[in-house]
Amino acid sequence: MTLISNNKLEAILTEAIDDEYKAQAIYRRVIRQFGDIAPFTNIIEAEGRHIEALLTLFKKYGIPVPKDEWTAKAEVPGTILEACETGVSAEIENAAMYDKLLDAAVDYPDVQAVLKNLQRASQENHLPAFQRCVERGGTPGGGKGMGRRRRQGRCGN
Repeated sequence: MTLISNNKLEAILTEAIDDEYKAQAIYRRVIRQFGDIAPFTNIIEAEGRHIEALLTLFKKYGIPVPKDEWTAKAEVPGTILEACETGVSAEIENAAMYDKLLDAAVDYPDVQAVLKNLQRASQENHLPAFQRCVERGGTPGGGKGMGRRRRQGRCGN
C-alpha cells in the first residue's frame, strides 16, 4: 500500500475540522441570537461529536490540531429562515468537500471511514433538518430543541 504524505493527510484532516469548527461556531451564534431552537440545538451537539471523531485521527497520526479560528469570525444570519437557508447551503458544500477529501484519503481506510460517517450525518440528518426548517419558513420545529423563544411565542424572524 502506498501511503500519502503526512502533509497531505494533515491537509485533509485540517480542512475537515475547519469546516466542522465553522459549522459549530455559526450554529452556536444562531442559538445565542435566537434561543434554543431546532434544528440548531440538535446539530450543534452533532458537530461537537464530529470534531471529536476528527481529533481522534489527529492524535492517532501525530498531527497538530489547528486552532479554531471561527468562534470570533462566524456571522449569524438576520433571521431564523436565513439561518436555515445558510445551513442548507453549508451542508451541500460539506458533502462536496467530503467527496474531495474521501478521494484524497484513499490510502487511509480509517480516515475514509470517519469522513464517510461525517458526510452521511450531514446528508441524511443535518441537510433534511435544515430543509424542513426552510419549508416551515424558519418557524422552529417541535421535539428536542424547541427552545425558550418558541415557548414564549417568538420564533425570531
